[in-house]
Amino acid sequence: MKDDFYDILGISKGATAAEIKKAYRKKAIEHHPDKNPGDATAEEKFKKAAEAYEVLSDPNKKARYDQYGHQAFEGGGGGGFGGGRGGMNMDDIFSQFGDIFGGGGGGGFGGFGGGGGRRMVKGSNLRVRLKLTLEEIANGVEKKIKVKRKKVAAGTTYNTCSTCNGAGQVTRIQNTILGRMQTSAPCSTCGGSGQMIDNRPTNADANGMLSTEETVSIKIPPGVVDGMQLKVTGKGNDAPGNGIAGDLLVAIEELPHESLSREGDNLHYDLYISFSDAALGSSKEIDTVTGKVRIKVDPGVQSGKILRLRNKGIPSINGYGTGDLLVHVNVWTPKTLSKEQKEFFEKMSEDEHFQPKPETEDKSFFEKVKDMFS
Repeated sequence: MKDDFYDILGISKGATAAEIKKAYRKKAIEHHPDKNPGDATAEEKFKKAAEAYEVLSDPNKKARYDQYGHQAFEGGGGGGFGGGRGGMNMDDIFSQFGDIFGGGGGGGFGGFGGGGGRRMVKGSNLRVRLKLTLEEIANGVEKKIKVKRKKVAAGTTYNTCSTCNGAGQVTRIQNTILGRMQTSAPCSTCGGSGQMIDNRPTNADANGMLSTEETVSIKIPPGVVDGMQLKVTGKGNDAPGNGIAGDLLVAIEELPHESLSREGDNLHYDLYISFSDAALGSSKEIDTVTGKVRIKVDPGVQSGKILRLRNKGIPSINGYGTGDLLVHVNVWTPKTLSKEQKEFFEKMSEDEHFQPKPETEDKSFFEKVKDMFS
């Protein structure tokens, strides 16, 4: 199980943005590779701190993490930087968190980022909307979708940008009344990639890219919710200059079910029965997300009765068990009656068995709602 991001940084869930940044800076400096050469444990802690900060410093990602934990960012595609999934590249950490370490491009330490090595450029992300049935959400599913993405054309080659010498950024020193000030900015010649196109096929664009269609497999974990966004690392557009490919962001859309409605991890089903079924009892077949099941309706059941089928709902995205299926019993009152039927009910209207006699277990509507959420 992955470590809790808050525990990694040594902060509470109520920490402010400034406190999160301060905690990350402290951990990053403590476990920095330059201070711990050859220490694999320190490097791993350094990467974990970067993972935690990348999520907790982003309000949207933090909100999803607080609600769904690590599974908020699961969704196939393996490792990669971003979303707390491990397998990070050290260059990515320094380029993404340059404001933490100092220097416009992530320099300030060793040979990563703008301190000497080439700045890694990331391709643009792609976004798709994926429609899922309630059954697919409950059981988890693997979907294959076609994605149009730009890839570096075969035969494309690059050489080092002569303006920035491959750094991807240009440093300028200015004399001011406060002294000499150093500023860094992305190289305008190469766009920050550190490389210029040297050779490209005739069918490629100016950056040596081709538009392609690729089939991408996406693993959907059980319990996702409508509006949740999953990330498939490296399946966005390629970056020119042998950079890092962008990501494929998958927004979940839950399709309405014919007979079931969802409320969190619980499901609701409206069961309509006749007067005779209510009086005599019956056996009814109902829908669930795992197929049809048959339930028993006891004689004398009252309209509004809620039957709870344990663990027949939706699995929790956080792994906290499975919700229930709540069956709402509705006794159907006929709108038209034959002469004989009318005579029967008129005869029974004074019978003591047809007089309402609610007992303590026949709870009011508000008590049933209270029990439903308890």
